[in-house]
Amino acid sequence: MKNLAYYLNLDYEIVIKKVSAIEAIESAQNAFAAFVEVSLAQGDSIHEPHGIEKSLRINISMPENLVKKIDSYIQPLHLSRSAFLQKAALREIGY
Repeated sequence: MKNLAYYLNLDYEIVIKKVSAIEAIESAQNAFAAFVEVSLAQGDSIHEPHGIEKSLRINISMPENLVKKIDSYIQPLHLSRSAFLQKAALREIGY
């Protein structure tokens, strides 16, 4: 049965920027739980995450100047370094 517990155990992607990570995660979890409860009560459909692969944390080294150029480029785009590097890698390998 697709109840609150079901949806709370799916791997939805959450992006957190410039706030306390712990507080942001707790707030996001609470907001999502409230959304799911209301949606279930109203009989609304709830979209499940599609094709999101589990992330793997890696540690890479780059010249400092390159990191600064990346940061300057992505800042107005509101992308994280990880999102930018993922897009660049996918574009490069033709995926």
